[in-house]
Parts: sequence; structure tokens; C-alpha cells
Amino acid sequence: MKRLLFTVLSVEPRQKKFWRHLKVREYGLWKNNFSDTGNFGFGIQEHIDLGIKYDPSIGIYGLDFYVVLGRPGFSIADKKRRTGCIGAKYRISKEEAMHWFQQKYNGFILPGK
Repeated sequence: MKRLLFTVLSVEPRQKKFWRHLKVREYGLWKNNFSDTGNFGFGIQEHIDLGIKYDPSIGIYGLDFYVVLGRPGFSIADKKRRTGCIGAKYRISKEEAMHWFQQKYNGFILPGK
């Protein structure tokens, strides 16, 4: 059974929780984890790596995290009425997302698989 959780990381406690999950990956992501539109994601194979105790009735499960980066004004494309386009220069590129990840979380980018 799959479950989906969506949260916004603009609140400080959620950013700390994301930081803890990223620590399991030792702050490193593959270059292939980043999409061309500036989003990135990573997975954790076993939930016990996060420090959660093992429960035999549940078993072992993994977690996937996907981060969508945005800028002010990105919601104009999602409006129902009078939608607008986001210009190519204003979009977030793969290189900008990798640079943001390195600056914000002191992470490092591994070469592609």
C-alpha cells in the first residue's frame, strides 16, 4: 500500500525534518537525481535508517522524497482564469537547482550513474 504525503518546506520545523532525512544520504545526491526543470528527488531504502524502531507487524518500508523548487510568480501558470506563461529565463534550470542544494544544505553532487 502506497501513501502520499505533501508538505511545504517553508516552515522551519519541516526544514529540520528534511535535513535529518538528507543526513541519511550523507548530504550527497547523484546528478541524475535532478530534473531539467529544477526539481530533485531521492529515496531511502529502509525506514530504520532514520532511527525509527522496527515493528514486525509493519515490516521494512522505504521512503521517497521529491522537492519542487519555485520562485515568486510561478503560480500564474496554475491559475484557472487568465493563466500566463513562465519565461524561459525565469524558469529554474538543473544547474541552478544543484547550486541551490549545495549552498542551502552544504551537499555535494556525485557524477551521474
